[in-house]
Amino acid sequence: MQASTQIPLAERLRPRTLEAYIGQDQIVGNSGPLRLAMKAGSLPSILFWGPPGVGKTTLAQIMADELKRPMYSLSAINSGVKDVREVIEKASRKDLLSAEKPILFIDEIHRFSKSQQDSLLGAVEKGVVTLIGATTENPSFEVIPALLSRCQVYVLEAFGVKELQDIVNRALAKDEWLKAQNVKLKETKVLFQLSGGDGRKLLNTLELVVQSAGLNVEITDELVMSVVKTRLARYDKTGEQHYDIVSALIKSIRGSDPNASVYWLARMIEGGEDPLFIARRLLILASEDVGNANPQALVIANNCYQAVHAIGYPECRITLAQCVIYLATSAKSNASYAAVGAAQSKVRETGDLSVPLHIRNAPTKLMKELGYGKEYKYAHDFDGNLVDQEFLPDEISGTTFYQPGKNKRESAIKEWLKGFWKSRYDY
Repeated sequence: MQASTQIPLAERLRPRTLEAYIGQDQIVGNSGPLRLAMKAGSLPSILFWGPPGVGKTTLAQIMADELKRPMYSLSAINSGVKDVREVIEKASRKDLLSAEKPILFIDEIHRFSKSQQDSLLGAVEKGVVTLIGATTENPSFEVIPALLSRCQVYVLEAFGVKELQDIVNRALAKDEWLKAQNVKLKETKVLFQLSGGDGRKLLNTLELVVQSAGLNVEITDELVMSVVKTRLARYDKTGEQHYDIVSALIKSIRGSDPNASVYWLARMIEGGEDPLFIARRLLILASEDVGNANPQALVIANNCYQAVHAIGYPECRITLAQCVIYLATSAKSNASYAAVGAAQSKVRETGDLSVPLHIRNAPTKLMKELGYGKEYKYAHDFDGNLVDQEFLPDEISGTTFYQPGKNKRESAIKEWLKGFWKSRYDY
């Protein structure tokens, strides 16, 4: 077996220009906002949000190179407030000597604590540096509001089949070591599946297979699986199994199977998954899949999130298990999820319909003279706190968005609604 160089294939093939960069046309294509900004020579502070291996770090370096700006890089995994301040001080000195504003790139910025993120604010606000942060987590949850408001957020997507094929083709055509192995690419299905849309993982897997098979290798699905299957992680929170196991957990809870639910939870815990990520997923599920069939589920899930935030691993695994089992054994309803989806669809279809005059706010004399709030009936003045009046715009009057689920509690809600809104729930 002939070894490749000590530099991994993914690093050897890292693109150096926008023309060589593969994917993310929505932001760096010919009319993409980042490409246009770079052409204009202006660059806002940016947060790149996307899964691993989709080119966040590469794109930051390309932008710095093409704009001829100095770039300082930190990883949130092993950097503290002191490191941030030292880099900002260096950038400040560089800024005095150069017309080009330095770029500060922070990988895994979501791992920075609040105090670490606070230490960035002054430099970003005063324009000492242009911040580019990369994160695999939703910045709305993981980045402090003051910093988030000063950055443009761009979403990078996992690679599809076309992009993965382009990456492999480029590797076979450009990498000298691969060309020397005389690789023939016969099948790619398993190679692409194992990548999980991660370009770095794709290239690492390709290199591993070629290293194992030697010269004149013919890449087939069977060969890839035979080489890789013994090396796949039991659970890789940044790899291809991440989303599959999250999906398995959610679907097991939705399917009311507490045993499968706690098993998939254990897989995530043993794999080192961020417990707050798990708790957030449970919080979402409490509304999406349990909803008003058991409103207490949202309270339990929210308390779980707060507890996990307070105590962390290892003790929080018990709290997570309690919440998972509670949700799995709870009555289920997606009626709230379906209702807001139907309402959003109607909004997109009908546009900005006028608020009916009788339920408009009337804080001024002119508004009252124009009829705002006139003929509004105050529900508490009527028997049972119920009053017969329309609250929807005239154009969609009588529309029903909320269809109670088929469970004990929502069946009671339906009967109550039917007693008053007969035309909407008499079915």
